[in-house]
Amino acid sequence: MPVSQSTVHVINHLDRDYLRQALEADVRTGLTASPKWLPPKWFYDAAGSELFSRITRLPEYYPTRRELAILQARAADLAVACGADTLVELGSGTSEKTVLLLEALAAAGTLRAYTPVDVDAVTLESAARRVAGSFPGLDVRAVCADFERHLALLPRTGRRMVAFLGGTIGNLEPDARGVFLKELRATLRPGDTFLLGADLVKDTGRLVAAYDDAAGVTAAFNRNVLRVINRDLAADFDPEAFAHVAVYDARHDWIEMRLRASRDMRVRVGGLGLIVDFAEGEEMRTEISAKFRPDGLREELVAAGFEVRRRYTDPAGDFTLVLAGA
Repeated sequence: MPVSQSTVHVINHLDRDYLRQALEADVRTGLTASPKWLPPKWFYDAAGSELFSRITRLPEYYPTRRELAILQARAADLAVACGADTLVELGSGTSEKTVLLLEALAAAGTLRAYTPVDVDAVTLESAARRVAGSFPGLDVRAVCADFERHLALLPRTGRRMVAFLGGTIGNLEPDARGVFLKELRATLRPGDTFLLGADLVKDTGRLVAAYDDAAGVTAAFNRNVLRVINRDLAADFDPEAFAHVAVYDARHDWIEMRLRASRDMRVRVGGLGLIVDFAEGEEMRTEISAKFRPDGLREELVAAGFEVRRRYTDPAGDFTLVLAGA
């Protein structure tokens, strides 16, 4: 019998007006705050996505390798434990690690659909079509959306496992993280599951090195947010005038990435009619990346209404995957 072809549908909840308005709001709020900050989501234009792909292959950046090792060892067990026929992936990016989960669900005989969710429409559609080409008969419904705002709009058909991998949960501050987990829990039905990847607390030196590599790739990634603002909001940042800084905040158990002004400067953001002054040495936060302790992560999931069913770590104890039920 002929093998049925996969179908790819793309649903876009982020028109250009939405993205523009979101960028304007974030930049205005962040640059007029004290201390200044910018959200990490704006790292990821085409150049930023390529830089992050390079980061995941750096010797200092262990999270991707550790998560991949867990998936290679445990994907079959996860597939049986969740019984899902539909995989929904938040912040799917290039969907590289996802293939291991899809293969495991296919081997278990349950796989029917895949819903990748990402803000980058170009990367999303490319990855969706690549996955569809590898899994004949798979129904791929790619959704271009902001997972912090559009969870309620995601398709709810099938028995779903919602995956949120890569430690991206750590980019949310505790209050926002709690809201996100509760909103996600509200979208799940009986039988649905949630697969969460999280980086664990470890030696401070290794943590800082993972965000401040010797080759300077993370520094270029950090400065890319200024290039995005220059291009999209007619700003005149000099990215090279900002030094990349990565520090570990032990009180909050998170890494902070910052940009430090190397001199006094005045920046004009033409698209906002905004003038922003930086003093020499002034630091602007661009990302947090929270690291977790297993008991604390369980408590956050339980507080949001989840029941933890499985927890896996790599042999070094660097990273964890948690399967939780609704």
